[in-house]
Amino acid sequence: MPSPYLEILRSPRIAAVLLLGFSSGLPLALTGGTLQAWLTVAGVDIMTIAWFSWIGIPYLLKFLWSPLMDRYVPPFLGRRRGWMLLTQAALILGIAGMAFSSPYADLWLLGCLALWVAFISASQDIVIDAYRADLLPAAERGMGAAVGVLGYRIAMLASGGLALILADQFGWRQTFFVMAALMGVGLATSLAAPEPAVRGTPPRSLREAVVEPLRDLLSRPGALQLLALIALYKFGDALAGTLTTAFLLRGIGFSLTDVGTINKGLGLASLLAGGLVGGLLLVRMSLTRALLAFGVLQAISNLSFAVLAWAGKSYPLLVFAVGFENLASGMGTAAFVAFAMALCNHSFSATQYALLSALASLGRILFGPATGGLVEALGWANFFVLTFVAALPGLWLVWQMRVQIAAVAEAQPQAA
Repeated sequence: MPSPYLEILRSPRIAAVLLLGFSSGLPLALTGGTLQAWLTVAGVDIMTIAWFSWIGIPYLLKFLWSPLMDRYVPPFLGRRRGWMLLTQAALILGIAGMAFSSPYADLWLLGCLALWVAFISASQDIVIDAYRADLLPAAERGMGAAVGVLGYRIAMLASGGLALILADQFGWRQTFFVMAALMGVGLATSLAAPEPAVRGTPPRSLREAVVEPLRDLLSRPGALQLLALIALYKFGDALAGTLTTAFLLRGIGFSLTDVGTINKGLGLASLLAGGLVGGLLLVRMSLTRALLAFGVLQAISNLSFAVLAWAGKSYPLLVFAVGFENLASGMGTAAFVAFAMALCNHSFSATQYALLSALASLGRILFGPATGGLVEALGWANFFVLTFVAALPGLWLVWQMRVQIAAVAEAQPQAA
């Protein structure tokens, strides 16, 4: 009898999610760190570069136009694949347009094109998240979450690190042409990807597309507690990650090379490994047990940084803390994304997933600016102990809501 792990890894659905994760991650650095590097090399003043950081705002506000992608169906490839194809074609044109522009000749044109790319990229994220929620059966959600993150991170390496190397060797225009060509991966995947087995009925009006997703979520048993769980499950983990780099550089005194190779390099490898391990474990584990077990590991991993703060500069402890924290975070993310997908009704999955992801980011956005004051008041070690405490309400909710979570995980695919 074939192993269920091998069956899932060979699934065309998992392959599609991996490649679409790559398509989703590719534009992000092109309007973020890579664009910032281009502006810096071009001699643009630091105040202007700082203003360019606002180009990322569409990623925070994408839930505002997600109902449009639930309501309207393109005339080809269906509601999800059709929108994916349209956004990917628009991204190819936008990234190629950035190649034709220049911070030397017309900075405002470059800024407008970058904002367009960010807006379309956020729109692509909306529909890819919805497609993944519609496509994957319960047994494949954990692995789907893991390989989606894997593809996303590989793409960020391509449009971040690789793009900078190409720009140094061949110039910015050629680099952005290469990045536009790489978006063809997503375009080809949208054409060849399988259709979801269960397709929700699109809302009949725009008003229904806005109102019904909220009404559907709030009509679930224990709805407010489930939404609170979405907001709190990754809160302690996100709070700890806000100042990790500053802690390692300023709080402990590690060098930039130490942080780059261990925190970024080992951290990325551990995060991806954690996602894959979590996805594989979710094949056999119930969603409730996974959320609880991986959440406990997430919380405890924050204490490893507290131990590092107490011990002082120690390379073995640095390797352990970074590896453990990112491994646990990757596992927790796999379970969390599987849970968010399970909550989505296929008729409104674009809007509901966008709302749930925004809710999950709310705590980090609201409390992120306060972390600096907490460090000053408490010190680094006590700050990381506090992030452990901040993870406990989410774990308590998982335990309290275990019956509802099991019902969500076992429910048949929803379609209105």
